[in-house]
Amino acid sequence: MGAVVGALAATTAGFAPHAAAADAQSKQWYLAAMQADQMWKASTGKGIKIAVIDSGVNASTSSLKGQVLTDEVPKSVAYRVTDDYNGHGTTMAELIAGTGAGGGLKGLAPGAKIVPYRVEFDDLKGGADEKQKTPDPVDAIRAAADSDAQIINMSFGSMGPSSKEEAAIEYAASKGKLLIAAVGNDGEKSGKIGYPAAFPYVLGVASADKSASVSKFSSNGNYVDFAAPGQGFPGWCDATFRSYCDNMNGTSSAAAVASASAALIWSVHPDWTVNQVTRSLIDTAGRSWPADEPSKYLGYGTIRPYKVLEDPDFDAGAAHVDPLGKDNGGDLLANSAAAGSSSSSSASPSASGASQAPEKGSTGGTSAAGSTAESSSDNNTLWIALGAAAAVMVIGGAGAAFMRARRAR
Repeated sequence: MGAVVGALAATTAGFAPHAAAADAQSKQWYLAAMQADQMWKASTGKGIKIAVIDSGVNASTSSLKGQVLTDEVPKSVAYRVTDDYNGHGTTMAELIAGTGAGGGLKGLAPGAKIVPYRVEFDDLKGGADEKQKTPDPVDAIRAAADSDAQIINMSFGSMGPSSKEEAAIEYAASKGKLLIAAVGNDGEKSGKIGYPAAFPYVLGVASADKSASVSKFSSNGNYVDFAAPGQGFPGWCDATFRSYCDNMNGTSSAAAVASASAALIWSVHPDWTVNQVTRSLIDTAGRSWPADEPSKYLGYGTIRPYKVLEDPDFDAGAAHVDPLGKDNGGDLLANSAAAGSSSSSSASPSASGASQAPEKGSTGGTSAAGSTAESSSDNNTLWIALGAAAAVMVIGGAGAAFMRARRAR
């Protein structure tokens, strides 16, 4: 498939997690900003499984012990799933479901479980034999679609569309899976978004900083659906797992936080379908622009699961009406249900990359590299009550409208 995979972007000094008990968590600024402690009183993501399609997941880190379901990976795609060759997949898993034990990263959904899929990316080492044995992302997507995982996290991307990958995405969508992907780190260059984020039925996630402003590196265009924290916190930066590196910035991390946010919601509402989870994310996202005019940089706004969890009577709308059906080209879940082939396991947990996409899909040629946004000294307000309500982009010294056309098939 030719996926482009690498580090999360900029890194600085490393530090040993065992030497500074809660140091990693103290640098996860968004946990306080998103009121994680309050959310965990209502939901930890328990009962939700998230497929992490990435560079592998090291299940032996202090934060992931007991969190990784290796026995649920089919043998056809189970080659060395816990052998993470660059630390990226393990970081994503910890950001989603890490327990924080031993001073490790604390996941936003620590009650959720990870189903790991180690796939072949451009930086895979080991020669032809290793690459031949390592599954293609397409095979992993299809395997995850057939699994009990409700959410599929894809923090990777490729420069151009693949018909096989698109078919796999549609297959997963028809099974009721929530598909979440990083939009890419090309914001300071072309800004283009890659695949799978640019495919229909995939929620593309951009990165935002502490002020709920779009990160300069975050790709932009008409495939951005949401933004989540993706800047200014630690992550694993190599395969040795001796120390984290600070400031592992990237939309990969943002996608992981978005997947964890969805897990928190789905855990509390196990009878909801993927459409209802998606609609709840749209309805509660922080934005200052109309919901039907998504931003080129932040989509429908910043992810705010707290707004769903605080309302036990939250109305998520119709189960079999895709809130993005017009953009996606139809509701595959509804079509499957009508055909009698929908999977009940995908609607209820009780029944039940890797870098970013650097190309394709941007409307216009404007980069977010020079963007600024009004901010507040109250970060909790920005991420909980207002989201990106003040995020008015200023590009090249002039104000610019940042609405965009939605994705088209």
